[in-house]
Amino acid sequence: MTEYTDHHGPDGLRIRGTVILVPGRGETRAAYTRFGRRLAADAYRVRVIDAPDLDADDPAGSLTRFGARLADAVEGTAARDGVIHPVVVAGADTGAVATAALLGREGSSSEWRPDAVVLAGLPGHAATRVGAWDHELDVRTACPAHRATLTGDPLIRRGSLDDAVPDVLLAAAYGGDIGVPVLILVGDADPLADRDALVRTATSLPRARLSVVRGAHHDVLNDLQHRSVAAETVTFLETLRDDLVPLITVRSSAW
Repeated sequence: MTEYTDHHGPDGLRIRGTVILVPGRGETRAAYTRFGRRLAADAYRVRVIDAPDLDADDPAGSLTRFGARLADAVEGTAARDGVIHPVVVAGADTGAVATAALLGREGSSSEWRPDAVVLAGLPGHAATRVGAWDHELDVRTACPAHRATLTGDPLIRRGSLDDAVPDVLLAAAYGGDIGVPVLILVGDADPLADRDALVRTATSLPRARLSVVRGAHHDVLNDLQHRSVAAETVTFLETLRDDLVPLITVRSSAW
């Protein structure tokens, strides 16, 4: 089995940046095929890696290994002209936790860093019991296509949302100085989210945007609203290319 899943932009178009997608608990790379293809269609180089292995007994080592995997994954996208910037890491669930904790931990300034991050479906500190697969699907998504993808994936680890996320990594994710622009995505129907903590984190960071997706569940990148979420992500990617100056502003609107 290959180490990565790659999605390339349309032939003949100049690549506009590099996105590394990081799945969360129990997920495989297959869960992000639709989202990866959608970003690639807008001429972004997309690489999906495996979910991080977060060891509660060795959280620091977990982050160090994860950082090395990210750096290798990015370097492997280099073409003749090198890696295409901006380089953005988009993590979901524990993929988001590991990404934020890696960048937010003390002493991380000397490590490899992306140009920006997308944090989707960050879980809260509260322990949860998801239970049976049908209930886990309800927690994850209302999208029939995504539910079918998850159910038909023989490698997905069912019940994984019951796995505890190490508190020290959650604390680093929510309380660290990430140091790069951040787009935080959360569904307003996500039972695993701590929306108050997300607001505190977003307002504490100098270059952060918290986008709440109406009706979306925990798998916010892959729920019924996936087109709008992909559009929000692409808008963020395009804004990065212009020093975070929005390309479109609304002067008047009836909605």
